[in-house]
Amino acid sequence: MGFPLALFLCTLGCFSASTAIAGISGILELHFYKTSCPDAEMIVREHVTRSMLTDPSSAAPLLRLAFHDCQVDGCDGSILLKESSNSLEIEAQSQKNFGIRKLDIMNNIKSSLEEVCPQTVSCADIIQLAARDAINLAGGPFIKVLTGRRDSISASKKRAENQLPASNISVNEFAKIFHEKNINLQEGVALIGAHTLGIGHCRNFEERLRPVSDPTLSPTFSLQLQTVCSDPSLADVAFAQNDATAFIFDNHYFIDIQNGRGLLKIDSEIATDPRTMPHVIAFGKDMQQFFHMFTSGFLKLSSHKVLVGEEGEIRRDCSFKNS
Repeated sequence: MGFPLALFLCTLGCFSASTAIAGISGILELHFYKTSCPDAEMIVREHVTRSMLTDPSSAAPLLRLAFHDCQVDGCDGSILLKESSNSLEIEAQSQKNFGIRKLDIMNNIKSSLEEVCPQTVSCADIIQLAARDAINLAGGPFIKVLTGRRDSISASKKRAENQLPASNISVNEFAKIFHEKNINLQEGVALIGAHTLGIGHCRNFEERLRPVSDPTLSPTFSLQLQTVCSDPSLADVAFAQNDATAFIFDNHYFIDIQNGRGLLKIDSEIATDPRTMPHVIAFGKDMQQFFHMFTSGFLKLSSHKVLVGEEGEIRRDCSFKNS
């Protein structure tokens, strides 16, 4: 599948954010590194572009990294840490982080930045900037992400298990999670629209297929999924696409879920719940509205509980806290 023109140009609209958000001891702002590391954002984009040219599936895992980092104690780069008092207890080891990948891109970006601006650009910012570029290069909006985050010095598998949403999350549960981050229901539905990218492993939806098919699935789609997931022993390997345009950030997802083609439980529920259905219908009709509300929600999520000022640290290596 080819990339849209937006792989190189922001042709689908660039949305604005507030130029700064105050924290306890510092601020997030646009182009935080304009003086300390003026080429930082360009270096991130170059790496993401190369990755997407060689692997068109890169956008989905990069966006998932950003979402999962922010869901656990805020956007602090903790998902990249490989060490703790017990290496089996780090955040990335959570079952809810199953399938997390493209960590190598984060490490490559950090290495390039350390060559030109030693210990200046945080891993937390790299994650959010890479997600921003992945969204845009896959055809989505260019989001003016604020920067100035600092990195955590710890990670916890237990906190990840408690704070990351389950694959069978309900509308009530997802609404509560987003409300706690000041994300309204319309923005939350738009953020779930990130499912327009990537795939889902059978382990995350096979309970919808057996012993009885979930009635919210169209019979044809259910049969397709049962065929793909026919061998339970391969549930961690077998997968299905989230929508028909799995490499492109568009509104096709909202059209699919209105037609019984929601892969996860939450996909089907937001298409039928009276609180969320109007937003699903609206986004299916108007891609620019989807982009606008996704941008608004993403900016709120990516600014949630950040470390700023003198909090945390700027890691030299994203995988390890500074000694």
